[in-house]
Amino acid sequence: MPRAFSAITFTPAVRAAQERYGSRERNLLFEEDSDERNLLTERERALIPDIDTFFMSSVGANGWPYVQHRGGPRGFVKILDDHTLGFADYAGNRQYISAGNLMNDDRVMLILMDFAHRRRLKVWGRARIIHEYDEPELLALLHMPAYRARVERGYIITVLALDFNCPQHITARYTEEEFVAMFEPKESP
Repeated sequence: MPRAFSAITFTPAVRAAQERYGSRERNLLFEEDSDERNLLTERERALIPDIDTFFMSSVGANGWPYVQHRGGPRGFVKILDDHTLGFADYAGNRQYISAGNLMNDDRVMLILMDFAHRRRLKVWGRARIIHEYDEPELLALLHMPAYRARVERGYIITVLALDFNCPQHITARYTEEEFVAMFEPKESP
């Protein structure tokens, strides 16, 4: 069984591009890997609680892709079980493009970024929106009371595939908190 992400992404056109550009043989390893990589392991569990930003893509009814930034305090992306992520959706620009797209097609892709450590996790999944009046207990699990933003709804993502990506072109960036911590005097033992 191939890795779940190659089963999703290596379409005939992608395979043809890999052949044309000389990477087909190397990419066969993804298709021959016995580890499907479709559940949240210790590696993902070590990264996700530190995430404060990610990008989510969805597809509109007209076929156009849409990518939106999602952010919040560290830990706003919750691991609910080995196959499920969730996050509270805070009030924003009120265009509701992602929400509307999901009414037509529930497929999403997330790119979770850890700029300070130059790590990127790609997640393919199926999303559903939850509301307080339908699932108050589940939405309460996603809420972060110390974060002073209004929760409008929640997103529950059923993970279908995962892939850590090469850090080669990720520019290290730091939050104010991370930057300050780099220059704090270290205590001697």
